[in-house]
Amino acid sequence: MKALFDKIKLFVLDMDGTFYLGENRIDGALEFVERARETGRKIVFFTNNSSKNGAMYVEKLNRMGCRVTDEDIMTSGDVTVEYLKTNYPGRKVYLAGTPALEELFREAGICLTKDMPDVVVVGFDMTLTYEKLERVCTYIRQGAVFLATHKDINCPTENSFIPDCGAMCAAITLSTGVQPKYLGKPCGETVDMVLTRTGYKKEEIAFVGDRLYTDVATGVNNGAAGLLVLSGETKIEDIEKSDVKPDGVFDSLKAMIDYL
Repeated sequence: MKALFDKIKLFVLDMDGTFYLGENRIDGALEFVERARETGRKIVFFTNNSSKNGAMYVEKLNRMGCRVTDEDIMTSGDVTVEYLKTNYPGRKVYLAGTPALEELFREAGICLTKDMPDVVVVGFDMTLTYEKLERVCTYIRQGAVFLATHKDINCPTENSFIPDCGAMCAAITLSTGVQPKYLGKPCGETVDMVLTRTGYKKEEIAFVGDRLYTDVATGVNNGAAGLLVLSGETKIEDIEKSDVKPDGVFDSLKAMIDYL
């Protein structure tokens, strides 16, 4: 394991279930970040949680004692914006997302509409209403492209789990018969954004998180390393049942410090 860590120059850390649970920092998480930086490695935080924008995550992490700037934060919302600008420039988009995600889209120049759009985007919408759900399904049936910021089914909290974007999309798919194109982790578009923004090579990067099918899969399916922490959604017994096999398994970020 030490040989693997010796090659890693960039750790792409998940947040929910990896660095914190809700408003509580996970024991040893800050110490891992500080130690990694001391050894000359770079830390980037990447969350699939598109209910907040980068500025909100900067404020939250700084409040928890972790020094970060806008350049240290990436979200599935950022990936989705880049995907829209590259593949659907100038097209009309109906967004089922929080006000924070809507602000991100507007600031990036995405043309948002409530009328018949070219593209429907579903995020982790903690302000979801039946009206939004109805519009999404209607527009998809009428031919709009169906995109989703990420495929996470549940979002971990201090006490339990709450329905995430993937669960919302499952309801939409059941109603319309249409599967979305997912962005965020573990999709290649996420890795491309990390490479472009940081300048590191795939073999120098480890994606670290508490989910096999998103965090770990981003690494192992795209030429980087994928490291699993058991501080969030995934339990040790889930590994045997999964097609995604992590390059390393740790109780938490704290357990990774000795390998730096």
